[in-house]
Amino acid sequence: MTIGEVASSVGVSVRTLHHWDAIDLVRPSERTPSGYRSYTPADVARIHRVLIYRELGLPLGEIAKILSAPLIDATGSLRQQRAQLLQRIGRLQSMVGSVDRMIEATSSGILMSPEEQSEAFGPGWDPGWVSEAQERWGQSPQWLEYAEHAAHRRGEDWQEVASATKALEQDLAVAKREAIPPGSAAANILAERHRASMASYFDCTHAMHVCLGRMYVSEPRFNAHYEALEPGLAQWVSDVIDANARHHGLDPATATWE
Repeated sequence: MTIGEVASSVGVSVRTLHHWDAIDLVRPSERTPSGYRSYTPADVARIHRVLIYRELGLPLGEIAKILSAPLIDATGSLRQQRAQLLQRIGRLQSMVGSVDRMIEATSSGILMSPEEQSEAFGPGWDPGWVSEAQERWGQSPQWLEYAEHAAHRRGEDWQEVASATKALEQDLAVAKREAIPPGSAAANILAERHRASMASYFDCTHAMHVCLGRMYVSEPRFNAHYEALEPGLAQWVSDVIDANARHHGLDPATATWE
């Protein structure tokens, strides 16, 4: 068979066969009457063996060694390659599991039952809030960031998030009670702590932070949450966030969700 015929029959390019010839991996054994080199059935069989080993992920140099090695050495190389393939399969299965959790987290928002959510976040938690959030923000890049975090969290991880949030809100309430002025060093530290706490869900810029502060004042549920901690806290937190944004060079009046 000519090189073109072999290339067509085995599904590789003529250029590939030329390369394998040049590196002495598969060389045509005969010549035509016109002097062109041609492949015998044994040569083609060797090409098929190369293709099998290449499909297994072996480099061409390793394939050449296997093809020229005694059977016992070739078997040892294949056993080693089999072990590597099993490791690769294990990694891929783990990746599939992570992707499945990511899909579920993107769809449901949190990978816990309502009972587990109440245990993690306390008796005042409403599992329906997650569904509402998914419906409202599910198409945003921030929801995808949140889902990436949620896909790897268990109940104890969410309990840590909830405990840290509770401690922060208590510190905010104390600061409001003590009349810490927005824009002061102490208030700015609290504002940055609050913004950093958003990293449990998504990366929060100062502009996004300002938008969150507005929501705490304007949306009844958020407003009621902060007011239950300390009267006037929702507006104070919003003012603290705005002042901190100014400290970082942002005019709160021009802030948008970006």
